[in-house]
Amino acid sequence: MLTTQNFIQLTNYKLGLDFAREQDQNDAISHYRNQFHIPKDKHGNDWLYFTGNSLGLQPKNTKKYIQQELDDWADFGVEGHFEAKNPWMPYHEFLTDSMAKIVGAKPIEVVVMNTLTTNLHLLMVSFYQPTKTKYKIVIESDAFPSDRYAVQTQLEFHGFDANEGLIEWKPRKGEELLNIEDLEAILNEQGDEIALLLIGGVNYYTGQYLDIKKIAELGHTKNCMVGIDLAHGAGNINPDLHNSGVDFAAWCTYKYLNSGPGSLAGLFVHEKHAHNTKLKRFAGWWSHNKDTRFNMRQPLDVIPGAEGWQLSNPPILSMAAIKASLDMFNEVGMDALRKKSEQLTGYFEFLLNELNNDQIKIITPSNPNERGCQLSIQVKNADKSLHKKLTEAHIITDWREPDVIRCAPVPLYNTFEDVYRMVEKLKTILNE
Repeated sequence: MLTTQNFIQLTNYKLGLDFAREQDQNDAISHYRNQFHIPKDKHGNDWLYFTGNSLGLQPKNTKKYIQQELDDWADFGVEGHFEAKNPWMPYHEFLTDSMAKIVGAKPIEVVVMNTLTTNLHLLMVSFYQPTKTKYKIVIESDAFPSDRYAVQTQLEFHGFDANEGLIEWKPRKGEELLNIEDLEAILNEQGDEIALLLIGGVNYYTGQYLDIKKIAELGHTKNCMVGIDLAHGAGNINPDLHNSGVDFAAWCTYKYLNSGPGSLAGLFVHEKHAHNTKLKRFAGWWSHNKDTRFNMRQPLDVIPGAEGWQLSNPPILSMAAIKASLDMFNEVGMDALRKKSEQLTGYFEFLLNELNNDQIKIITPSNPNERGCQLSIQVKNADKSLHKKLTEAHIITDWREPDVIRCAPVPLYNTFEDVYRMVEKLKTILNE
């Protein structure tokens, strides 16, 4: 078997194209695929696109949403802040309720602003308050590089040696996945020196979905602040942020939330911090009380909740693209997406296992509760040629050094037939 876990998912999966097509016919949300632009080859055939974990496809409505704001800019100029169909002054508020549902938060806990790493830095200004004895930060050993760089530079900014102040939560020898017991051991041994845990909720490389609530409980037991990077989680899993108890979180929107390359990010601050005006922060005029913001000469009066971490008026065109996607998410709901995701990824895993080929191994957990839609396929004696051949066949996956092909069948627009055809082509290439 290709999987490294002992979890056995009971399924009725079958081999053959007919089964895949039958599942697509019975899929209650299959019609949403038609609401996306699917890239095509020169013959007009759809690509098999499995990189929604890197850049989500464009909803067909996105152009209309952005065009509305371009038209209102043309028609109203600066008065578009108040006279546009969707007035620009409160535009970020149009996104809040939908985004809060996606991440399992209360509206007061969520805002869309900036980019992911910028938000992490702004949040660490508030929630990383080191002392001479309690200053260390815990991350996963294979955290996304931007998170690592952010944490290292925060340590250095506060005058600490990043090599000494950074603690890595590592997989056990010979394994790829993290064990929560090992994090508990780190905290038991060094908790009095640890100020912050900043953990990726879904690891970008392995696709492992970590127990966010348990991480928060362990961290808080040792009086550590706990933050979560949901770059690979938002729109993919149900993180239930409010009930998890984490202090803060941040995520991008251009992966599973389909908002376009480099689009704005999301930020979560738990309600328990909403009215704490003593928290240190880097502020701007959009952090200030909306009722008196334009009085211009008032001392800072911080907005309660996540909005109090804003700096500047938001870029409306980017937010329009986010709104196009969130309106679709609002229709479908995360419960329906997760249900299909578990079925689709389970089918993908089943077909890969049936290949019974020792050149590849799935390193993502088999338990659906410990993963989103991504499966990470480790390639034996990797030289990237397998990934290259898939790409040449217009099967779009992505490669992550040193030896993993990441594949994400996204439930909003990928089909069971997509998965079937991808694995059939993979089988052909492996047998060449």
